[in-house]
Amino acid sequence: MDTTVADPLVGQLLDGRYRIESRIARGGMATVYLARDSRLDRVVAVKVMHAGLAADEDFVNRFIGEAKAAAALSHPNVVAVYDQGTDGERGYLVMEYVPGRTLRDALAARGRFGPRAALETMQPVLAALGAAHRAGLVHRDVKPENVLITEDGQVKVTDFGLARAESASRMTRTGVIIGTVGYLAPEQVTSGSADVRSDVYAAGIMLFELLTGRLPHEGDTPLAVAYKHVNETVPPPSELVPGLPYRVDELVTAATSRDPAHRPQDANACLAAVAEVHGGLPPDIDARLEEAPPGGTAVLPAPAGAAPPDGAADGGPAGHGGTEPLPPAPRTSPVRFPEDVRGHTAVLDPGEDPAGPPPRSRGDRVIGALTGRYVLVAIGAIAAVILGWAVWYQTSGQYEHVPADIVGMEVAEARGALADAGIAVRVAEPVYHDRVRKGLVAKSDPGAGARVGQGETVTLTPSKGLTPRAVPDVEGKTLDEAKKILADDGFRVGGTSTRESQTVPKDRVVGTDPAAGKELSPDEPVAVVLSGGMSMPDLVGSNGETAANRLRSLGLKVTVREKRVEGKAPGTVVEQTPGEGTGVSRGDEVALVVNERDCIIDAGPIRLGCDGEGGAEKIPVPDVTHRSVDDATKILKDSGFEVNVQGWGGDTVRFQAPGGDGTADRGSTVTIVRGP
Repeated sequence: MDTTVADPLVGQLLDGRYRIESRIARGGMATVYLARDSRLDRVVAVKVMHAGLAADEDFVNRFIGEAKAAAALSHPNVVAVYDQGTDGERGYLVMEYVPGRTLRDALAARGRFGPRAALETMQPVLAALGAAHRAGLVHRDVKPENVLITEDGQVKVTDFGLARAESASRMTRTGVIIGTVGYLAPEQVTSGSADVRSDVYAAGIMLFELLTGRLPHEGDTPLAVAYKHVNETVPPPSELVPGLPYRVDELVTAATSRDPAHRPQDANACLAAVAEVHGGLPPDIDARLEEAPPGGTAVLPAPAGAAPPDGAADGGPAGHGGTEPLPPAPRTSPVRFPEDVRGHTAVLDPGEDPAGPPPRSRGDRVIGALTGRYVLVAIGAIAAVILGWAVWYQTSGQYEHVPADIVGMEVAEARGALADAGIAVRVAEPVYHDRVRKGLVAKSDPGAGARVGQGETVTLTPSKGLTPRAVPDVEGKTLDEAKKILADDGFRVGGTSTRESQTVPKDRVVGTDPAAGKELSPDEPVAVVLSGGMSMPDLVGSNGETAANRLRSLGLKVTVREKRVEGKAPGTVVEQTPGEGTGVSRGDEVALVVNERDCIIDAGPIRLGCDGEGGAEKIPVPDVTHRSVDDATKILKDSGFEVNVQGWGGDTVRFQAPGGDGTADRGSTVTIVRGP
């Protein structure tokens, strides 16, 4: 990891969640850090955009869109995208941390790969690109630096989507094509456009580099290299590494065709071709090429029935520097007759009786010669058929390949595909998975693209859901707001219900099931509970003053009106609006109609009793502890009290006097003390 330069982000908590521990690498677009997710307690890689790009609204919008597309990919050979966001001016992307090294590091250490090792490395790369292509995503920056190799040898492709966002943003600003010039497809150079076939071209260039240890096109300037991509054909790698099979040459040639229409039409088609060629290579070919003397020729068998390369004569090699002699086409040596038809001296085998059999006529000699020639041709043809069948049987007839897209299939569909190929299937216990949803295949053993003999067993491990994560807190939000917050964290709302609440306004979220902070797989729904507000009590027939005070203590705005109603007790409630059981929220207006009395009921803060004796009106004091100062002040004033706020250092009521369990004179002062 790069620790040579002090980095101000190291040691900081990004966006309140990701503790930056060290810097891994710094590039032209972003810096990658090793971090710990404090919420899920796991190690992650965080890519932080450089400040200049993070301030570019167009770039950020594209970056967010492509990050979401990349996060939707579910494949074991794709580096998972967990999260994306901004912290102030910093845009960031949170990804799976893959300990190990890049393919560039591995290539630098080895110099070059043998053909089997190169094709084995390319298969998971193409499988990852194939998953992206099925999702409609183009990588646009396929190169060894973006291929990671874990400590146990697993291959993962990274930077999906980000390369596309970078290219689009840079091209908008400067008109310059962005990408790694050594791997640019001709159409990217000429028009700036790219599709899935552009990724295939870059993969072909990377295969050439693995086989030879160098790029096919080199130049003094990036422009010179780009010119060669457009105007020069990629040479077969056997021109640099004598002895490479011509079918490997054909793979590179097809993938790097300058015409996109002549390439495999996506990474999945390219993967199938690579798997087929890999299956036909001799097991020891890499060792044999390593042992071949410098500049020497490794004699390798050609696949049965394969035509020789263009330009070959009589089955001889062409376009390979004379380095891969192929089996000659069936033919006979010149026939020598006992006596040349032109009277020349006959050529006899040693020990042959000069007298020999009686001489034959010229016609007999010609027929005999032709018959011998046809017999040899027939024998050669039969031998070729037998050899071809044997090679086919050994390389493909006995084997099937685990489908490249088996991860993410329905388990039943995957079982059927393998059973149709004569492969036995075992289903393991389900496991949680970071990217594969419940009921789909999370992994297979052997992995996708591997050869499996008929009758052998492939183990499928289903996903029992995405890895559990904490349910976000949506209390107090509207239903639409809650749905968005949950969706941003990968959850969905499974159902709603309501319950009364004196603290949460009507139609706002009271809570969730499971509760906020509890762990749940995003494949499982989150139930949302909405507030039905408070239920209006039945106050008809109760004392008017008591009823009004009860409603005020709930934070409701009460209007009292008197009218004469015969047959009802004076001073009692005869009507209420809204009626019993109606949902109301704090701050709502309610009205009471009280049967008129013969004496004064209310004269401001002073109450005159019917007996003529004056006195202050006693009303209940609401309990406002643990509420915000603003809410507490409003509740107390609505209930008929003055408010005195004391304390400092916080916005929560920690103490009140008088307390909320008694009564006080209407209009008197309640003191509240704030604290942290």
